[in-house]
Amino acid sequence: MKLSIVILNWNGSAHLKQFLPSVVTHSNFDWAEIVVADNGSTDDSCALIEHEFPTVKLIRLPKNYGFADGYNLALKENKADYLLLLNSDVEVTENWLNPLVTLMDQDPKIGACQPKILSLKSPNHFEYAGASGGFIDRLGYPFCRGRIINYQEVDLGQYNDSTEIFWASGAAICIRGSLWHEAQGFDPNFWAHMEEIDFCWRIKNLGYKIKVEPASKVYHLGGGSLAYGSTQKIYLNFRNNLFLLYKNLAPGKLLKTLITRMILDGLAAIQFLLTGQFRAVFSVLRAHAGFYKSLKRLKKQRKSLAETCVKTNHPEIYRGSLIYDFYIARKRIFSVLKFHSSKAAKTENNND
Repeated sequence: MKLSIVILNWNGSAHLKQFLPSVVTHSNFDWAEIVVADNGSTDDSCALIEHEFPTVKLIRLPKNYGFADGYNLALKENKADYLLLLNSDVEVTENWLNPLVTLMDQDPKIGACQPKILSLKSPNHFEYAGASGGFIDRLGYPFCRGRIINYQEVDLGQYNDSTEIFWASGAAICIRGSLWHEAQGFDPNFWAHMEEIDFCWRIKNLGYKIKVEPASKVYHLGGGSLAYGSTQKIYLNFRNNLFLLYKNLAPGKLLKTLITRMILDGLAAIQFLLTGQFRAVFSVLRAHAGFYKSLKRLKKQRKSLAETCVKTNHPEIYRGSLIYDFYIARKRIFSVLKFHSSKAAKTENNND
């Protein structure tokens, strides 16, 4: 099979009813298959697939393994050339697949790519989780072409060029199958959130590229498994971001970056405290405790990844501070951010 579209589902019967028909309608090719991997649902998701979507393959996992390991288990035996991981709350459009597959076919060094992701609730706006390609700043804060912090730009075609990005959204990411298995998929310790950024960073360090192809377009509802702003999401985002940095940062940047992030995380906790979000404060503290508890494992992972790393300079990492630019300089639009050139990034990396 050339392409396997794999949707991980957990108690998402309502989403499957609403969104799976668009996937079936617009993915009807003899070189593509659709798979729903059920993560131990207790609703009628499996019965719905079997009775209403007979052309969709169903994989039943015995329990909820989270987003990361759920996909690892579902894709363990998948031999497709390309794996397209798709959230259950994504509505796809006509001709969404061909641009992605064509892009990957043209360059074997493209390890993963994503479509342009727009908001289902506000279709003329970019969606939070992916927009027109993902980036991070030097302190590890993720953002997108079309979304900085919580500001989502209107799509006016300003980001319609296919370009190299730092990470592709887990809501709709197409991955080279052989590379998925070589890189051993997602890190299961992330459970959910930022595991796709970690994966993309790892394969970029192996010398592969990540791209966005806006000729392919999908609409994402968002917040399907964990609502935006939930305390569990806050915990996972803070903890996993520290995991991400510790595993993947170049040696010369690790200590300084972690210290800075610890201070900024503390300021975020104070902000939660001052606004009466006491459970969010506890989530930040729990995230840091989880990071310290995992240090022994993280050290082993970092050492193992360093042995296969061939590239650490990435011009797609924004060398400024996203927090400063957004809250102090009042920069809301991706296009006003000034990235270093590849030459500048390489010079900086050689000085570490």
